[in-house]
Amino acid sequence: MRVLLVDDEADLASALAERLEMRGIEADWVTTGQEALDRVATRQYDLAVLDVRMPKMGGGEVRDQLQARCPNMKFIFLTGYGSEIDFKEISNRSGEASYLVKPIDIQDLIQRMNELLKPQGEGQ
Repeated sequence: MRVLLVDDEADLASALAERLEMRGIEADWVTTGQEALDRVATRQYDLAVLDVRMPKMGGGEVRDQLQARCPNMKFIFLTGYGSEIDFKEISNRSGEASYLVKPIDIQDLIQRMNELLKPQGEGQ
């Protein structure tokens, strides 16, 4: 599994990437939407973890652009306390409802990632 973490909080993004790597999950991190778009031009990812609120390009816009370039990519949104309303607005546009509230529990994140990447029909 290869994951791209996109969060304007560099400390959080790097810590999450390190914790995922310790569990055998390949994880890269960037701090802006533009960096995420640049990264997918050279690497393929199974899943992106996107902060809902970021300067210049929020998680919803990043997701839209990543999805256009990588149609099979899955997405999980991270939202800080109080910005769940922002997430609901994004999810209404896309029908997606996969999000976690910060601070993130690494096991919850990994479980959600595994659920999203499980092959269709498995476990039913």
